Parts: sequence; C-alpha cells; structure tokens
Amino acid sequence: MPFNRVVGHGRIIEVLRRALRFGKTSHSYIFEGPEGCGRKTVALELIQALFCSKVADDSCGVCPTCLKVAGGNHADIHLIQPDGQFIKIEQVRELQRELAFRPYEAPRKACIIEQAERFNIAAANSLLKTLEEPPGNAIIILLTENAGMLLPTVRSRCQLISFSALAPEQVQVLLERDGMSADTARLIAPLAGGSMAIARSLDNDTLSAKRDTLLKRLAELDLHRISTIFDASEELGGNRDETLETIDVLLSCARDVLYTAAGCNQIVNEAVRPAIESLAARFPLPSAVQMIDEIREVRRAVQRNANSKLALDRLFMRIAGAA
Repeated sequence: MPFNRVVGHGRIIEVLRRALRFGKTSHSYIFEGPEGCGRKTVALELIQALFCSKVADDSCGVCPTCLKVAGGNHADIHLIQPDGQFIKIEQVRELQRELAFRPYEAPRKACIIEQAERFNIAAANSLLKTLEEPPGNAIIILLTENAGMLLPTVRSRCQLISFSALAPEQVQVLLERDGMSADTARLIAPLAGGSMAIARSLDNDTLSAKRDTLLKRLAELDLHRISTIFDASEELGGNRDETLETIDVLLSCARDVLYTAAGCNQIVNEAVRPAIESLAARFPLPSAVQMIDEIREVRRAVQRNANSKLALDRLFMRIAGAA
C-alpha cells in the first residue's frame, strides 16, 4: 500500500519519505516497537516504494511490482522468522547466498527479519558483515520489540527507528478496514493495547458478555453488602490474563462514565449507553476521575503479578466507596 494508506506513525513515514526523495535510505534498519503496531507494514511499504519506479518518495500501489509486494509474492523480498526458539546461522547463510545473486526484477533485493532479538550468537555475528555492506545494495530491516536485546555490534550497523503503540482510534480505523462493524471496533479497540495482533485475537461475543456482566455487577456494588463485592470479583476474575481483560473492559466503561459525567455525548460503549448513564448518575465527575485512577493502579499491580482475586476485591471495594 502507499504510505498514505498506513494508519499512524506520521513522523516515521515523513522521515522515510524524505530519505527516499533524496536517495538517502539506509542499507540496514532496526524497526523497534510493540507487537502489532505496524512495523512490518511500514517495512513492506518502504520496500515497495524502493521497488516502484512510478513515484519518487512513495509507491503507486497499482503497478505489477506494487501488487506483487502487497500480495507477498515478490521474488526479491526474503522473510526470515525464528526456526524454533532462535534464528539460526543456517538461515543467515541461506540469506547471504540469496543476496549474492542479482535481483530477479527489482532494482535491489530486500530482507525483513522478524523477532530479530531471537538471533543466536553465532547467527548474529555471521550477519554483521552483511549488515555493514549488503551485497547489491540490498536493504535489510530487522523487526524487534526491544532493540536492547540485540547485540551492540548489530545495533551499531543499523539505523534505529522506534515505533509507538497505536492509539485506540487508529486501531478502530484498521479494524473497520478489516470489515468489522463500527460498534464492535469501538468495543475492541480500547482493549487492544495499541496492537492490531491483540485486537484481531479478541472475541467480541466474549467481551460483550463480560461488559454486560461487569456493568450489572458495578450497579450492585454496595459497601454495606460486602457479598456484592466478593461475588463480582469471583465472577469476573480468573487467571492473570482474564483479570487484565476484565480490568481493560472496566477501564473502557469507566472512561465513558467520566465523559458522560462531564457532559460529553461521544462514548465508546454506545450499545450500553443506558447503563453508562446510570453509573454516571452515581459517580459525579470527581468520583469518576478517582475510579479511573484506581483502575489503572490495580492494573499495574496485576501486571506485577499481584494476586488477581485480591486485586479485584480491592478494586471493587474502592469503586463502591467512591460512589
């Protein structure tokens, strides 16, 4: 796709387009950022722009070369992923053999290496010379969640570009582009943590049921009836991942309560607006702000492996006390 079809990462795209305009692209890049934030999409678009002869700093998106890149079947692009636990020296040697040949149809060859932090030491050392002087002006792009896990000798030979997680509204745009309804995308996007990989893995039916149960339990919370608190955490808790999912759904609803209490008509969970408005009547603006702070604090505790059941008990007690 042309760069203007990429969602987010405007600063990075402008840097890459400027490099393309002046013929100053690096021979080796490290694209660092969270899983699912679009690193591979931008890497493929950069390669597509380098291969396309129609536009100086972008790709046209419609020529045979662009269509092959977009379709994942261009003969001059090589993709490497870990073979088991590691990227192995045999994979690097095979890449080096491929890069030594002339391109089939593109002006140069290209390689994208996924999960580059999983090079074993021998493979990483074997790649150093290729990163420094790729044969035939090839371009090599390493994708990693943490560049600090790469060997310093690898990092020093590449230009580092750091990606951020996508904003919820950007995730929503991409989900709708995938064909998801706007209502479903609005529910899922805030829970994805800026990752399209996570967003596409979320089960909307499960999330909707959890949201409905959560809103029902929130309406019942009462410090004078302690069973309402323990029953809520018992039903909505579970292992660490399940608890974090509950907390993320809760945070999405709490933001809508805050917006409603502040008089804003735009909310994410439009399908359950009556329940949100009912909660907003119980939680005036200062209490809604306090509730969001409490949710975030407990989420951090669960991420640090606090006991999930006790964390939810505490959270629901604090929410009940804030009402």
